[in-house]
Amino acid sequence: MSTISEQDFIQVAEKLTNIKSEIQEFIVGQDEVIDQMLWTIFSEGHALLEGLPGLGKTMLVKTISEVLNLSFSRIQFTPDLMPSDITGTMMIQPDESGKQKFEFFEGPIFSNIVLADEINRATPKTQSALLEAMGEKTVTIMGDTKPMEKPFFVLATQNPIEMEGTYPLPEAQLDRFTCKINVYYPDRQSLKEIIHRTTGAEKPKLKKIMAIQDVIHIQNLVKHIIISDEILDLAVNIIAGTHPNDEGSCPLVKSYVQYGSGPRGLQSMINLAKARALFAGRFHVSIGDIKQVAKPVLRHRILLNFEGEAAGISADRLIDETIQWVQHEGALT
Repeated sequence: MSTISEQDFIQVAEKLTNIKSEIQEFIVGQDEVIDQMLWTIFSEGHALLEGLPGLGKTMLVKTISEVLNLSFSRIQFTPDLMPSDITGTMMIQPDESGKQKFEFFEGPIFSNIVLADEINRATPKTQSALLEAMGEKTVTIMGDTKPMEKPFFVLATQNPIEMEGTYPLPEAQLDRFTCKINVYYPDRQSLKEIIHRTTGAEKPKLKKIMAIQDVIHIQNLVKHIIISDEILDLAVNIIAGTHPNDEGSCPLVKSYVQYGSGPRGLQSMINLAKARALFAGRFHVSIGDIKQVAKPVLRHRILLNFEGEAAGISADRLIDETIQWVQHEGALT
């Protein structure tokens, strides 16, 4: 904190507000989704967006990339897509002397923002092509490891209702996503505004608010946000409370959950909470930050048992119950 002034935080908070306002010039009625997307990006995470077709998931990702002035690639995932279609491949090319040599041709994954559109339509082998890039920020081709350009984010989409011909993401890959963001249907007023902005003669023009170095600078600032032991204990208790075998978990979790969140869920929760605090112009994480990021961070990390699936229990309800239980138990002790 000694090398970062209070003015730095104030200026960054203002710039982040300007970013959100600029995105809202084009994207209507998805304020919460925009917030969660920006928290994810500035905490160096990856996001999975789930929503019905036509809600603007692809357009949102593209808009964010334009406002942040980052390179953008869109990969349409299909059953016939191969891993090399994503990562790139080695091809034999003649050199200046006429001899044959292998030359690497980069795939679309070599961008700042990679949109994995309908990720669950590709086979598990192709889905796994993203794993190394998401976890290690590198890609290995024929034994040669190539670093990704910084910053690097995978923002994936999937449709919750069309399950025929899809390959659900395995739990290990889901855990690589910092958060899962639900994109909901807009209200009537938002629908009218969407029509006004998209069917008229004039189209909104986006301003480029940032550059690559600005994004990296803000990511570094997020790491300097302070979290107290009390707030960290709350986060730890929430994560532990998602496990049915933990003595501090609520009755609903004990009845309907098979597996809860692991350590990566706690890391994601703290990182996202720090980003939210910076957006609010604060130097420290609050209880409200933890509670607000809990659902997007944990909803894809809780695996229901058979009884939970049969009863139609949602992960969001379990998270709400866990937070209330943890806070109530903490108040008693």
